[in-house]
Amino acid sequence: MKEFKQHIQLFKQKLIDREPFAFARYSDGELFILQNKELKLDNGLIQVGNNVTPGFYQSQDFKHFDPIQHKDFRSKLLEAFTYKQPNYYKGISCRCCVGDESFNEQINIHGGDDEFLTWANLFVNSNYPFFIEEILPVLQTYDTIITCHHDANLNKLEFIVKDFRIGYNAMINDHNKIQDIKNWIDSENVTGKLFLFSASTFSNLAIYELFKHNPNNTYLDIGTCLTPFMNMPMERSYLQEYWFQRPGQDLNRNCIW
Repeated sequence: MKEFKQHIQLFKQKLIDREPFAFARYSDGELFILQNKELKLDNGLIQVGNNVTPGFYQSQDFKHFDPIQHKDFRSKLLEAFTYKQPNYYKGISCRCCVGDESFNEQINIHGGDDEFLTWANLFVNSNYPFFIEEILPVLQTYDTIITCHHDANLNKLEFIVKDFRIGYNAMINDHNKIQDIKNWIDSENVTGKLFLFSASTFSNLAIYELFKHNPNNTYLDIGTCLTPFMNMPMERSYLQEYWFQRPGQDLNRNCIW
């Protein structure tokens, strides 16, 4: 049985040991795409299939997956999710967050559980203080390349040596930029570096293609973990609890397998 706090320790040790690996987060948005449901985040609303509910998403979070128009991108995401390679880790939505049925569906799509499946929430909820206090200092020892939204301000992240920028609905509109990153890695003979991704579903597609192309770097999906340092929206509950001491339950939540 996997244990939430042990798995984050595993990644910390790999980073300390400079052992290249990849970690891509398949959270609920990616789950809906894999389930071939229409997904739209826009104007503070979340549409999944025919259901529309209020959400905390900001303009930078805009995303739209249409099962008919964007079927090729679902195929790419499915390929990335089912691909297997040593040290290629995929975080999925856990049963305590999406229920047993959707959790088991992800396992089945993947082709069964294995050592390279972990939590999409691995760096957040009750593990977020550990990420900030224990993992972030290790990240700062690397020459680091980040892919993030064009609105992000990186002045506070002094360990970043290069950045690639994406825009709205990047999984669709900016997919070609993955090739730009590949070309840069090849032209500069980049090895042993750390690549961070804060780019929604674009992160999943990029991490898959880049680690397959060059497994001698580390590719890490950090989601919104560093947005407090990037002048980006901080509406997510775990950020509000940690940085502003707002009441909530996320920092006490240990996700289960």
